[in-house]
Amino acid sequence: MFQIYGALDLIFLVLGIAAFGLCAWALFHALKTPARAFALAGKLKKQIWLLILGLASLFTFASVVGWGGLTVLSIFTVASVIGAGVYLADVKPAVNEIGKGGNSGPYGPW
Repeated sequence: MFQIYGALDLIFLVLGIAAFGLCAWALFHALKTPARAFALAGKLKKQIWLLILGLASLFTFASVVGWGGLTVLSIFTVASVIGAGVYLADVKPAVNEIGKGGNSGPYGPW
């Protein structure tokens, strides 16, 4: 007999692992980006983003392993994914543009 809760638990586990991967990827990028790039791009300071993404990674990891009663649908986990998504969609492209030179053509640098 098919158990609906077993399938839902598997789906939530996969979603939790994906959320943790997203937050960890954003945290790793923020760690390797120079602090000066955040200021030049007009974004929040690097330390603030490291705090946001570090807590996001902690909350999503806790939701995967079930610490503290956190689940994938917890408000902390959802807020963590939103924070990492904002970083990856807005901040990451802006700080990546800082290090590029100005002599690039339409198909890349000359």
